[in-house]
Amino acid sequence: MARYLIRRFLVAIPTIFITISLIFFILRVLPGDAALVVLGDNASDEALENLRNQMGLNVPIWEQYFVFLGNILQGDFGVSIASGIPVSELIAANFGHTMVLTFASILVGSIIGIPFGVFSALKPNSWIDNIVRAVSMTWISIPPFLLGIILILVFSLNIAIFPSMGVGEGFFDGLYHLALPAFTLGLILSGVMMRFARASMLEELNHDYIRTVQAKGVPTYIVIFKHALRNSLIPVITVIGLDITALISGAVITESIFSRPGLGSLAIDAIVTRDFAVLQGCLILVAFLVVVVNLLVDISYSIANPKIRPS
Repeated sequence: MARYLIRRFLVAIPTIFITISLIFFILRVLPGDAALVVLGDNASDEALENLRNQMGLNVPIWEQYFVFLGNILQGDFGVSIASGIPVSELIAANFGHTMVLTFASILVGSIIGIPFGVFSALKPNSWIDNIVRAVSMTWISIPPFLLGIILILVFSLNIAIFPSMGVGEGFFDGLYHLALPAFTLGLILSGVMMRFARASMLEELNHDYIRTVQAKGVPTYIVIFKHALRNSLIPVITVIGLDITALISGAVITESIFSRPGLGSLAIDAIVTRDFAVLQGCLILVAFLVVVVNLLVDISYSIANPKIRPS
């Protein structure tokens, strides 16, 4: 396992390098003048030139690139041109909110999606199975912004159970404010997990080793939970890993709907103001998270099924 992790880390290094290089060059070729966006149309030529020098935009792009790489290697993401606050501080202040929303959504999706998907597979083509499949397709088809608005209208305005904005103060108040945003993303994820859990469980139940275990008189619940479910979780784990990055992207819209701070609102503000440093920091962090998540997914495989544990 240790050698496998080392190999994965070594592969991740060029992946991250290529990704941050693409981020740098793509942001530099976008139309518009960052100095003009910051100072406004009425700024003097001298003020614009001074700001461009301060931002390092007047040197050749290859020189900007090497300065950028050197700063990244030192953990320096620069300073926001809009607020003057170090990018690392802005990201640290918003990163936690996005991660809490992301993992709360995964928890909601897993609690709802996996049990219903497995139960649907145990009753194939029954009315229960048909309902579960219909519900899963419904959740998958609803865009996050629409589901978020529906939940606000129902549970904040009409019934008035949950708050519609903010993050709250303290742990329990934070959970109270987190409920609707987490269900907005979690219900959509549960639809995907229902379908994958159902398909994977159906495939496992049709294998010869399951029939052999059943023929030996092993109780049904042991067959399901110890044998079939454990092997069927592999595709579900893959879906969770792939959807983490999608959930982070979906959090951009969800945070806006529920007026929550996070990387989404930070990145949107950076795009509007062409704040290169902040936008680069957000994108690099997301790219790093993708690599880490993929590594954790591979490790999770060996936990779910020790037979596929890498050496």
